[in-house]
Parts: sequence; structure tokens; C-alpha cells
Amino acid sequence: MASAETSDDTAASTGAGTDPAPGPKPGEQVVLVLQGGGALGAYQAGAFEALAEAGYSPGWIAGISIGAVNAALIAGNPPERRVAALREFWEGVSSGLLQQPVLGGDGERRLLNQSAAWLGSLFGVPGFFTPRVPPAVLQWQGGRAALSHYDTAPLRATLERLVDFGRLNGDGIRLSVGTVDIESGNFAYFDTLRDRIGPDHVMASGALPPGLPPVEIGGRAYWDGGLVSNTPLNYVLEVSGNRADMCIFQVDLFSAHGEMPQTILDVEQREKEIRYSSRTRLNTDQFRQTQTMRRAARRLVQKLPPGLRDDPDAVSLEYWSCNAAVTIAHLINRRRPHQTHSMDYDFSRLSVEEHWQAGRDDMRRGLRRGDWRQRQKPETGVAVFDLTRDPA
Repeated sequence: MASAETSDDTAASTGAGTDPAPGPKPGEQVVLVLQGGGALGAYQAGAFEALAEAGYSPGWIAGISIGAVNAALIAGNPPERRVAALREFWEGVSSGLLQQPVLGGDGERRLLNQSAAWLGSLFGVPGFFTPRVPPAVLQWQGGRAALSHYDTAPLRATLERLVDFGRLNGDGIRLSVGTVDIESGNFAYFDTLRDRIGPDHVMASGALPPGLPPVEIGGRAYWDGGLVSNTPLNYVLEVSGNRADMCIFQVDLFSAHGEMPQTILDVEQREKEIRYSSRTRLNTDQFRQTQTMRRAARRLVQKLPPGLRDDPDAVSLEYWSCNAAVTIAHLINRRRPHQTHSMDYDFSRLSVEEHWQAGRDDMRRGLRRGDWRQRQKPETGVAVFDLTRDPA
């Protein structure tokens, strides 16, 4: 899909870019939406580097799991330090798993990737997590150590070193991180608009069981928000009230599209992609329809004669209506042939650098597209751009 607004709108031009000034349109709030995906999160870091180069500075970042970690690193640093903080984090968590292919080819890379993932599972990932000793099954029942295979104390130290939580809570960038309440099973978001976010909130968003331990906040215990939904897009669209013009960049780490599995390991990989892709396109299409109707309702109310403006139905319709222009740009990480079912826990330096470069290159390519550079704020609906695909 190159771009679309409502079903009545025509696709944007796909010709050569003519707009010499990159960056958001006047009055647009830039929103960055980051999906979970473990080691694949380096893709988001590379994508952010390209966005920063192009002059897109987010006013709001929403993340889940590793997306929450990347979001905290961005929001908790001044603009000139954000890419460096991301780089320091990703180089740190991959520093213990170094390897280079000797012969080349997808077969060797698959073997290297699997080996790196296995080593990380066995010995942990520096700056992120370490294995429980003794293991969880031998720990005291009901104790914190009995609830996960790994200890995330290294991640807390990393966050405290790389994130200025004072800046994160008071520098003007809104941060939202998604978790799930273990006992109620309900989605729970922590948001700097109403909460003071610290390391615990970020770690709770990435506490994927049974590997990582739950995090207690305010007497409640939380796990990774990806257990309910792996993308915070719906949260952004629902709680914003859609009253302000927004340019939303959603950087996904799992693609819903894929090939028919050929082996049992392919089945595991494909199941993971489907589960964590979170039906992004369906959610976007539903929001586009809703927002189109809300804007139509706003125009209808404005056409009513003064005598009907105070009618309770008209008042209710006006409250529900909205005239904000919303543009959603999707960037979706595409799995490469040598990647396996362990791609989200392969923290080798080779794979991390590959993900970072892919995210940077994909975002740069997407922002250079003619249809994106010539885009205008949608007049009647929601504009959706798939920056990963070539224009039709």
C-alpha cells in the first residue's frame, strides 16, 4: 500500500520528491510508536536515527517491551545525546556475543544466529539479564526468584546509567509504556501525563514471562504489555482524543505477512510473527473509518442552524466529533532469509548491527519517497503510508 486517506480519496502522487524541506507539517505533533521484539529492537534505534536526521523530533513516544526501553532512552536524553544513548545501549547488550561469518551464506548465518541465541539463553546478556543461580525451579516457592529464569538487575543498572529520569518526566516529551496487571489480566499504561515514570515502569513493560521477573509498582505486579497487545498504537489513538493534528510513525518489529512453514522451527517462527504483529493494519483501517466519521460529524454540526446547536443529540455529537488531521506512517521490519525463530533473542553484535542498519536504511528510503515528500495533511480522513513497501 503506497498511501491512502479514506476510500473516497485518491492515492498520493508517487513521483520524484519535490519538497526540499523535510520534517513535520506546521502544527503537527510527531508521535513515535514502538512495538516489542527483543533483540530486533535495534531496528527501531536505526529508524530513529534516520528520523532525527530528517528533522522529526517526537513530542510523544509510546512503547511496549523493548520499545519501552528504546522510548525511555530517547525521552530521557537531550536531542543531541539520543542516538548516542541508543548506540551505547545496543553495543552494550551485544558486547558479549561477538561472531563473524567465515564462509558466508545463509546456512552459516543461521548456525551463527542460533548459536548466539543459545549462548545468550545459557549465560545471559550483558547489561540486560543474568541466569538465576540456583534456577527458578529450586528457588523458594512464592519468592521473586522463583518466578523467572533470569534476573534483570543488570537492566536496572543500565537504565539508571543511560536515562535521565528527571528529564524524562519533565522535559516536555510525553512517554507512555504498556504493561499487563498480572492478577487482573488487564492492560495498564503508565504515562508521564499523569504518572512519574522510573526504571520499574520501563522494566515492567519488558517483563516477558517466564524469562524475566514481574515488577511490582504501587502494590500491583506487572508483566510485559505484549501479552495483551504488542503495539501501543491503539492507546495513542484512543487517549489522545484525536483533537490535535498528529504524524504517527509506527515502527514494527514483526510482520504479519510470511511464507508457509516448512519445518517445526519455521512453525515456531511464523507463530511468533503472527502473535506479535498485533494486527496493525486492521487496527489502522478501523481507526481510519472512525476518524472519517468523526470529522464528518464535526462538519455536520457546524451546518446546523443555531436553534439546533443546543439540542442534546447535537451536543453529544459535537463532543464525539473531531477535526484533527492524522497521518500514520508504518515501517515494518522484514525478516531476512538467514533469520530463525530465535531472532528476537539473538543479541550477537553482528545481528544487532544488521538490525540497526536495516532500520536506518528503511526509514531513510521511506522518507525519500515522492508520495511521502509531497504529502499534505488529510482533509477528509486519515492518511496512511506504508514506508516499507515500494510505491505502487
